[in-house]
Amino acid sequence: MTTTGLDLTAFTGTYTIDPSHSQIGFVARHAMVTKVRGAFNDFTGTVVFDGANPEATAVTVTIQAASVDTRNAQRDEHLRGNDFFAMQEHPEITFVSTGLRITGEDTFDLVGDLTVKGVTNQVTIPFTYQGSATDPFGNQRLGFEGSVAINRKDYGVTWNAALETGGFLVSDKIVLEFEISAIRNA
Repeated sequence: MTTTGLDLTAFTGTYTIDPSHSQIGFVARHAMVTKVRGAFNDFTGTVVFDGANPEATAVTVTIQAASVDTRNAQRDEHLRGNDFFAMQEHPEITFVSTGLRITGEDTFDLVGDLTVKGVTNQVTIPFTYQGSATDPFGNQRLGFEGSVAINRKDYGVTWNAALETGGFLVSDKIVLEFEISAIRNA
């Protein structure tokens, strides 16, 4: 994604996010002293890119909430429950883009609707284009990295526990992190 020197029309096409070479994760402050990192291990996504009109790019991502993984089984079960994701009632977290703005030579903002626990809010995710390559199997891949901070309470995720020393167990601010490898469909 560059506005100077790179012919974006070469990237026109439909791409599938490769979950085995991508990661969708999050970071939350825990007990006000450390960070807990987690990821979702089951997700799908599609990118439809028009190099002649990048602003018309369409991205959809569907995450299975049950696939949350923080490397702690007890915490993961709590996250799947009604206090957090309520995955029985809301098994999927979704993102559907509504626009794209090129912001620099290799940067862009992806704007869209993020739905968590049945609540939808618009987010703007700054991304950096990491490059393109043809893999050993002949697939054209594009790579992107991005992150955005959201307030979990904006999505109805309000559970918390007060600490004896003041403050709360879980931060309201959650950083969503995206490392994406997308393969052009044949």
